[in-house]
Parts: sequence; C-alpha cells; structure tokens
Amino acid sequence: MLKKEKYSSGTVWEKNVGYSRAVKVGNIIEVSGTTAVNENGEIVGLDDAYQQACFIFQKIRMVLNIAGADLKDVVRTRMYVTDISHWEDVGRAHGEFFRKIKPAATLIEVNALVDPLLLVEIEATAIIGE
Repeated sequence: MLKKEKYSSGTVWEKNVGYSRAVKVGNIIEVSGTTAVNENGEIVGLDDAYQQACFIFQKIRMVLNIAGADLKDVVRTRMYVTDISHWEDVGRAHGEFFRKIKPAATLIEVNALVDPLLLVEIEATAIIGE
C-alpha cells in the first residue's frame, strides 16, 4: 500500500472544511485549490489577477518543496478565474513559472470564489520523477 502524506498550511479553513493543502501518495502530489491569501489572512494583489496568480504559484512552489518536489514536477494546472477577461494576466503569470515546463493546463471562468475579492484559484498535480 502506498504511503499517504498530508501537508497543511495551518489555515482555519483546512481544519473546518476538512482538507489538506496538498496530499502526496507515492510520487504523486495533488495541491488543493490555492488562492492569494497570505499567512495573515490578507488578500495579495487586490484587483490584480496577475499579482494574485504569481502569489499563488509561489505558494504552490512552497508546498511542493516541502513535499520533496518543485515546479518542474508539475504535470497539470487548473486555473479558475471569476472573470474570463483576466485570462491573459493569469496566462502571463503561468508562462513566467511554467514556460519551459509546459504542464497540461486548464483555465476556466467560474461564477464566484469563496471571497469576492479573490480573482483566481489554482490547483496543481505534480509527479516526482526518478
């Protein structure tokens, strides 16, 4: 049986909702939907989808590093925006972090996120190679 490791960022939402920031099973890491909320509960990049996306990718990198991986191990990203007109800003941020990696990627518009000031939420899947 494969070992399951759970990673937490310590937010109240993880405890109350019952989820982990990331879960590693074998060499696969699934990173939960991540938003531009910092450790103080403040939204980074108000009214700026590009800044929010960059902050999110940095948070994703951080949990991957803790789990023994890096952005180079990402094989899939899923990006959710509350306004599809932000696709270029979010895409630009994605390109800055993944231009050479080129994971499979999805970007879709959703009706809303948990806070109306959040413009972007991103998930990632990583597979650690040999």
